[in-house]
Amino acid sequence: MSDSTPSPKKIWNPTVISIEGLYVNRSGKLVLENIDLEIDKGEFVGIVGPNGGGKTTLLMTILGILNSTKGKIEVFGFNPYPTNFRGEVGWVSQTAANIPTKMRMTVRELITMGTVSRIELFPSRSKKKRERIEKAMELTGISHLADKDIARLSGGERQRAVIGRALASDAEVLIFDEPLVNVDRNARNGILKLLDKLCHEQEKTLLLVSHDMAAIRQSAHRVVYLDGSIQYDGHPDNLPDLIDLAGLRGIKHVHQTDDQEEE
Repeated sequence: MSDSTPSPKKIWNPTVISIEGLYVNRSGKLVLENIDLEIDKGEFVGIVGPNGGGKTTLLMTILGILNSTKGKIEVFGFNPYPTNFRGEVGWVSQTAANIPTKMRMTVRELITMGTVSRIELFPSRSKKKRERIEKAMELTGISHLADKDIARLSGGERQRAVIGRALASDAEVLIFDEPLVNVDRNARNGILKLLDKLCHEQEKTLLLVSHDMAAIRQSAHRVVYLDGSIQYDGHPDNLPDLIDLAGLRGIKHVHQTDDQEEE
């Protein structure tokens, strides 16, 4: 006799990344301490901070490349370490666009690599995956470059191509480490508009590390200022100015008098 009791409805949890009391050591040195951070589906979060502040370390921990020393981290409800992307997280690394100029590969071939899973030796030729490849090129505005050799692309076109590769994986979360480096102004603006479109129209969750604070303030929904620990987490419009940020880091004006310090 079957149980006629209706199954409880699954409660939708909008949080895709959850971090509590996170500590991370690298080479015996404490890089991140007491990190609390939640990122919901569809958010565009910019991460800024000084060199050595732990930005890339945080990304690598979220990706499962690094293990935490202490604390809790979950991506889609699972501990990401050891690396377990499960196709839900796409990563565009800082050196992603630095493809050797001697490599012979078309844009379509590069983006096709995004459809290769960890257990596949070759890209699938299924209709569904071919459609994802075409869609990725359409979203990144490079369909007209599909058969062009990647060595002949401009910096901005290359960056769009590697973003397209991440999109072809059908990932829900896209993580970018300095995607605006070595990209000219026009291409930079185009990439930021693309990321905004992915967030609003495709409901992708975006996590972007950049030294370009002006670009972050004009594009991200939320800014996290990281310097070992989180010094600020909020709306871009309320991000402290450079002088106040220096104060957060304990940097004082060299001409400040002792009386002024006491005030």
